[in-house]
Amino acid sequence: MGDTAVRGLVELQCRHQTTPPTRTPRVEQVLLQFGLLRCGEPPQAVDPVRVHLGPGRIAALVGPSGAGKTTALRRIESSCPQASSVQRVQFPRDRSIVDAVLATGSLADTLSILSACALGEPRLWVRYYSELSDGEKFRARLARAVGLHAANPSGAPLLCDEFCTGLHRRAARAIAFNLRKLTTRRNLNLVIATSNEDVLPDLQPDTTVHMQADGRHQIIDHQPVRRAISFARRLRIEPGRKRDYAAFAAMHYRSTDELGFVDKVFVLREGVGGHPCGIVVYSHPPLELSLRNRATDGRFIRNPTLLNREVRILRRLVIHSDLRGCGLGHWLVSRTLPQVGTRFVECLASMGMVNPVFEKAGMKRLGQCAPTPEQARALADLSRAGVDPFGRDFDLQVCRRPRIRRIVSAFVYAWYRATTGGGTRRVIRQTPQTLAQTFRGLIGSRPVYYLWSRDGS
Repeated sequence: MGDTAVRGLVELQCRHQTTPPTRTPRVEQVLLQFGLLRCGEPPQAVDPVRVHLGPGRIAALVGPSGAGKTTALRRIESSCPQASSVQRVQFPRDRSIVDAVLATGSLADTLSILSACALGEPRLWVRYYSELSDGEKFRARLARAVGLHAANPSGAPLLCDEFCTGLHRRAARAIAFNLRKLTTRRNLNLVIATSNEDVLPDLQPDTTVHMQADGRHQIIDHQPVRRAISFARRLRIEPGRKRDYAAFAAMHYRSTDELGFVDKVFVLREGVGGHPCGIVVYSHPPLELSLRNRATDGRFIRNPTLLNREVRILRRLVIHSDLRGCGLGHWLVSRTLPQVGTRFVECLASMGMVNPVFEKAGMKRLGQCAPTPEQARALADLSRAGVDPFGRDFDLQVCRRPRIRRIVSAFVYAWYRATTGGGTRRVIRQTPQTLAQTFRGLIGSRPVYYLWSRDGS
């Protein structure tokens, strides 16, 4: 292929049959009746196609089944020994997804690749590859291949056959959109083969090779232009209700439904009244936050009336798991912040450690919450009792051991009381499983504090 994946000669027509099938009477009858080329005879010669490959570039081979896309990928792979293939990526059996995708990079880099490949849910990051569905496995292989490719200095191409085949088409377009961004930012050298042309507007390949089953082809070179995802013009933000959150609760890393005293809800839909793509929930704020007091010079200390008039908290932001990484989150927040109607909007987000979505939306990052004495005390009490809150048997311990349940209940109650008021009935009505899950979500949390001001101060 020449100078190692910078310029390649891809022969799209190379389907010689090395071992012809047996000439049975039935085979002879089919050949005769339909005028087919006799088995084993060489097909008509087709001129090779020259496709430019290189860092930061995407080449797309597009055509129906049987057009030679897979054969072309194999010829590229055989011409460049350092090329890698998504289909042949192997996952270590004893490592979680988050450990296997980009072992040498930062957590933020790893999560950006996972989100770009439509694996933006924390519950999936800590699973083994064998525990994923078929669609999730393809996305995980793609993410690991991108991670390995990004760490490979050779510049050899990354090949992906049957790109996004079998995925929901909206998810496929989102992956294509994010992969274009990754290719540009990380100087990937990508060659994909697909039968689905609907991904091309978002993939924005530098070169598209349209292949036909009869060996004909057409090469089109493009100049990629940075733009929003293809269906962005159809997206609409509509006022919602608290009950709309039910469709998104399971997609949030805190899957409990404790939203506090909800004030406003906005739903992102694909078209007016269409399928929901995201949601943002604004609630009344907790009475005391040290970072808020520091940022506002104590304006709201012991003044709940002023606090409720001037401040709301962004309690939940959830984008559909198929669409994460496409820029919809910060767009939804930036469009709805002015509609909340208060002078200030604050946010506490654990995801802020690895995702700058709120800063992109115009909120100011003011610091990370320090561990609380209550967190340290609860962890120490559990440790003395020989209980690991992240162990597989924690739910069972909460259920069977009254002392453990009292420790967990007291901590969760204190959090409810500080953030949303009350809490006794909420704790009592929770099952041991829900209580354990709520505790796990809170005990190690050190969220980042953000503040937005309507007047920009």
